[in-house]
Amino acid sequence: MATVSEYFGSMVFDDRVMKANLSASVYASLKKTIDEGAKLDPSVANAVADAMKDWAVAHGATHYTHWFQPLTGITAEKHDSFISPSPDGGVIMEFSGKELIKGEPDASSFPSGGLRATFEARGYTAWDPTSYAFIKGKTLCIPTAFCSYAGHALDKKTPLLRSMEALNKQALRILRLFGNDKAKCVRSSVGPEQEYFLVTKEMYDARPDLRFTGRTLFGAKPPKGQEMDDHYFGVIKPRVAAYMEELNHELWKLGILAKTEHNEVAPAQHELAPIYTTTNIATDHNQLTMEIMQKVAQKHGLVCLLHEKPFAGVNGSGKHNNWSIATDQGQNLLSPGETPYENAQFLLFLCAVIKAVDDYQDLLRIAVATAGNDHRLGANEAPPAVVSIFLGDELNAVLEAIETDTPYKGAEKTQMKLGVDVLPKFNRDTTDRNRTSPFAFTGNKFEFRMLGSSNSIACANIMLNSAVAESLKIYADRLEQADDFKTTLNAMIRKTIKDHKHIIFNGNGYDDSWIKEATEQRGLLNYRTTPDCMPHLLDKKNVDMLTAHKVYSEEELRSRCEIMLENYCKTVVIEANTMVDMARTQIVPAVESYVYDLTKTATAKKALDASISCSYETALVKKLSVLVDRIAAKTEELDDALLSLHDAENVTAESEMIRDRILCLMSELRLPCDEAETITAKKYWPFPTYGDLLFGVQA
Repeated sequence: MATVSEYFGSMVFDDRVMKANLSASVYASLKKTIDEGAKLDPSVANAVADAMKDWAVAHGATHYTHWFQPLTGITAEKHDSFISPSPDGGVIMEFSGKELIKGEPDASSFPSGGLRATFEARGYTAWDPTSYAFIKGKTLCIPTAFCSYAGHALDKKTPLLRSMEALNKQALRILRLFGNDKAKCVRSSVGPEQEYFLVTKEMYDARPDLRFTGRTLFGAKPPKGQEMDDHYFGVIKPRVAAYMEELNHELWKLGILAKTEHNEVAPAQHELAPIYTTTNIATDHNQLTMEIMQKVAQKHGLVCLLHEKPFAGVNGSGKHNNWSIATDQGQNLLSPGETPYENAQFLLFLCAVIKAVDDYQDLLRIAVATAGNDHRLGANEAPPAVVSIFLGDELNAVLEAIETDTPYKGAEKTQMKLGVDVLPKFNRDTTDRNRTSPFAFTGNKFEFRMLGSSNSIACANIMLNSAVAESLKIYADRLEQADDFKTTLNAMIRKTIKDHKHIIFNGNGYDDSWIKEATEQRGLLNYRTTPDCMPHLLDKKNVDMLTAHKVYSEEELRSRCEIMLENYCKTVVIEANTMVDMARTQIVPAVESYVYDLTKTATAKKALDASISCSYETALVKKLSVLVDRIAAKTEELDDALLSLHDAENVTAESEMIRDRILCLMSELRLPCDEAETITAKKYWPFPTYGDLLFGVQA
């Protein structure tokens, strides 16, 4: 049986394969493009394509695809075979450099937000050599960027690569000022922790809401939820362990650095965390991870739920985006070292992040805005919608000393004393972990915890890279013109701390008093919903920054705003229509059937002996009848409100109508339905309950 080290990356056209199959000159040219961001030499494309095809065919591949990430939130692929006709009537396997570099998928049915007319169908995919090709099934998948006929980015990879280049450019300017002439590039790196739920396929199929929307729209609270905290880090059940084992195997074959797996807080909830890698590759890997999670689950009779809030009353699922920046030489620019107070370079990069998060807190909120994530943020299981930074005691003390120009004594190393001689002694970290913070420093990186489970990590990292690049540009512009570098540097660090310290909060982000303090005293933004925040993408300061760094054009930004609001509206409308259908065709008939049988039972009792009391049946029939009337009335009210959305002047107005009216009516319809579930005999209820769903896999 092959060991992990033997099959890890076996389905990836990675550096090992390229080195073994390309000539020295072709390999050197391609590596220069990958490692240093040099322009791709077209002359190497044919050699790379031929080697890539031979390798793929040897591994059983028959087709290739330009694998890209359109604005649907998932990946897309069109498969073409390697076959070409030969003169003797047979076929030969061919793949050219032209086919490697450029593809022409039909772009007509992908979201464009007005970037193209309906009849303008042509789109282009362009090979991204910085992300390795891989084999999935019998298809060679080539990571690509996706653009319109006019050259507008229609995907998430293109702006991400642009943001990485913007960060690289500005970070190198700073490093040069500190005398570092050896670094050739600076890259952001990410390790996205992925939370998810597992339910049985049989129960999933019996829930129209799960099938149509990915979340339960009805469901009474079960007798037991997550109150006992017994699922968190608990023993992994055999069925789930078997799933995780196969999932790891499939991910490792694709070179995905799956590292940690465990049970999460809610029943049926779990987490997978990888070792962090370059942001572009991490984004590709996370998209693959979500896809493979769902495919492997089906093989085990399970369904993997990636919705941010599949169940009410228990924790939803997030995706923690662990972000850092490092040089090609491996120097982590967010590592404070042993003496952070004296590490001026670290302090400047730290201040750049603090300034970026404060100046563009709206963009970070926008980057994680979805209809699903709106249910999760601020629900005492995830960070609030207010963006703030946690630094911990040591860094907080360092910044206070700099701001006040007072001596910093340094944090003392505290040895942990556990009271048992046999247990090892170790030093306590100088800072704790704040799980309630949206943006927390965790030693040598920042953990951005607001992303929802199904989110592409591209959006958050585009905004983060771009905002930090802007801070670094401002710093570099000043320092390059400074007469006295050290004096200017110290003054700039001190000014940043004074101007932006209101974004730093080391307390409990779940506390209601924090939200009041954040908004009323500190002036921080609190955009609770997608319609609240999304229009601010087009605020002048945001457009100016993102276009200045060439991350987006103004047209591309307008398209993103349109697409995200459309997605929000479509998502909620599908949910509301599903609720109407379930209430009318399943819940009401089920309750009525129970009422009818209760009535027959009472009538039969009275027929047997008129003196028999039927108070139980009578009271229950009355209560259920009242609930049925409420359900019917709320269903009609919701249905009418959905029809009124057609009167909205534009997508912004529609999203506001949904926020202010539709969501309220959905909640009002759910209440009597969930109450009816608690008093309707189980054999009548048409769907698996929360208890069935949450504990079915654990049996």
